[in-house]
Amino acid sequence: MRKIIILFAALLLISCGSTKNRSTTQSMFSGKHELVDYQTFKVDEYSQDESYGYTEKNPIKVGGVTEGPMNERRFLNALAGPNGEKISYYRMGSCCHFKTQNSPTGTGLLDKYSVTYKGATKEIVLYINMYDVDLLKVPVGFTLKK
Repeated sequence: MRKIIILFAALLLISCGSTKNRSTTQSMFSGKHELVDYQTFKVDEYSQDESYGYTEKNPIKVGGVTEGPMNERRFLNALAGPNGEKISYYRMGSCCHFKTQNSPTGTGLLDKYSVTYKGATKEIVLYINMYDVDLLKVPVGFTLKK
């Protein structure tokens, strides 16, 4: 009987010790985003990747889950049009299920934002992930607000 208990305890420890990484959206960035003010993230880099933020496969990862919607606005508030124009934006809705370890359910949705500025000739849609975090960059076609 004692051997069975020891065997059971060993199996329990082994099974609890292994973890399965559910995230398909791992990030090399592990820090917290710096704020310019309460409403705006500090963004220092410009993306060279034309798909960054423009596709569901390469969303802008603002992180924060509980502060997710605020973090989305903080990122957008850092942006300006290509010549420094003031931008305006609105949330179009959610889309695009994905797996993430940063949600209690193990899945998340991206938020789609319509972004425009004076002189824009077409609607611009940015995809933002509020669950996962990564280094923030200015998407191609935008600049930083001064």
